[in-house]
Amino acid sequence: MRSDHRGFGDAEKPGCTGVNCIVGIDDVLRRLPKVDQLLAQRDVSDLINQFGRGPVLDWAREAIQRCRRQIQGGELPDEVDGPRLLERVVASLRQLADGEHVQRLQTVINATGVILHTNLGRAPLAAAAVERLTQTSGYTNLEVDLSTGRRGRRGARVRRLLARLTGAEDALVVNNCASATLLTLQAVAAGREVILARGQLVEIGGRFRLPDVFRASGAMLCEVGTTNRTYLEDYRQAMGEQTAAILRVHRSNFSLTGFVSEPTLQELSRELPRPAGVALIDDLGSGLVHSLESLGIDEPVVQDSVRQGADLVLFSGDKLFGGPQAGIVVGRRAWIDRLASHPLMRAVRCDKLTLAALEATTELHVRGDLTAIPVYRMLMQTESQLEDRARRLTAAITRLADGQGGPVPPMQIAVSQSQIGGGSAPGHVLPSRAVTIAAAHLDALATALRLGQPAVLARCHGDRLWLDMRTVDDAEVETLAQRVVSAGAGRHLQGDRGDG
Repeated sequence: MRSDHRGFGDAEKPGCTGVNCIVGIDDVLRRLPKVDQLLAQRDVSDLINQFGRGPVLDWAREAIQRCRRQIQGGELPDEVDGPRLLERVVASLRQLADGEHVQRLQTVINATGVILHTNLGRAPLAAAAVERLTQTSGYTNLEVDLSTGRRGRRGARVRRLLARLTGAEDALVVNNCASATLLTLQAVAAGREVILARGQLVEIGGRFRLPDVFRASGAMLCEVGTTNRTYLEDYRQAMGEQTAAILRVHRSNFSLTGFVSEPTLQELSRELPRPAGVALIDDLGSGLVHSLESLGIDEPVVQDSVRQGADLVLFSGDKLFGGPQAGIVVGRRAWIDRLASHPLMRAVRCDKLTLAALEATTELHVRGDLTAIPVYRMLMQTESQLEDRARRLTAAITRLADGQGGPVPPMQIAVSQSQIGGGSAPGHVLPSRAVTIAAAHLDALATALRLGQPAVLARCHGDRLWLDMRTVDDAEVETLAQRVVSAGAGRHLQGDRGDG
């Protein structure tokens, strides 16, 4: 046996190169660093200070195993020795740590133009809601009546505010609108029938289907009409001794057009004979409490459902209401009391932080201070405001790139279309403006923006990256410009330099 230039002291198979071809592959595996040796490296010690010893110990073991598999699979180059193996394992460990850092909840600049982006947490909170969260992060009067010192009702004030805002007799808050639907069906109709038009038998995100909710609640689904046309007579014929409720579901993430017909809520309330004890439930979803007709947005308003005779109206807190994730139920006090006293209520109730943020957001609605709610502020922005923001962004990118002596990415200001998103106003688009950047390696640029601090999510279309200004706040323009430059947008030039 001859000793080769790699110093492993083992023979090679004839005509074969690479670690996998070495007869004494076990000798290479013995050169892998031990866990203690790995943890003693300076870079790894810094990670221990940042994440703690436990997670880093797990990553160290996983990094060593990865390198072991690479050696056994012949994936490493010929020149491999102990120091190089150590470098590889440390690099692998850092990758694992970076992945952990990316996955933790963090700030994201939303440049997609989708206002209620479900994957980005839907509605951003108003400053007043954030301040209230901070104020209530410690001990609070969550279930204490400070005027008497006795136990109080959780969320009592926000319930009063919601009732006043919507014109309802009372209100209830749970952790999301799906919970509100489940609680309502179980409390009102378990073991009995609920009448629903076939065209409203919806599926929302995550394959959350209404028939599945019915099965979970114990209520029986009674479908009436056809997919596109349902009449008042269909409801009348379906009504019987087993009927517990009539449910109307707003098609919040799709629309039916053409040869379609179905009764209005007012017709169901006033023209359909209902025995006492049969509830009329309106599941609105989006939670709009101020009409957006002036913006050309046709979306049902909660107060209208209350006025038209719904016994219970269900909607989300983190959609067009502009608050935290919550399921809100408003309506007649007798029905609200039935929901509040149901055993499931404790399982779906909200914590103090959700109630605090929702209370602050509701106060803004009651005062009519809509510009203080980010969702409404974004909805009401004019095209000239968006154009001005786009120009400020291109100017900031140019200034920062020139200041660093690097190339300025080719930019243009383009007409764009924003969406409301989040299962609200399906099909409606808002005219917007976007800064577009040409890049030969578009995926690499988008990835660099996502993985930086703060993360930036944009749209990719054709050979350009689109940064939609409707969902970028004025305070984020300078930071967004810095991220574009640091992500190397100018190093992926495609075409001539352009300043928009």
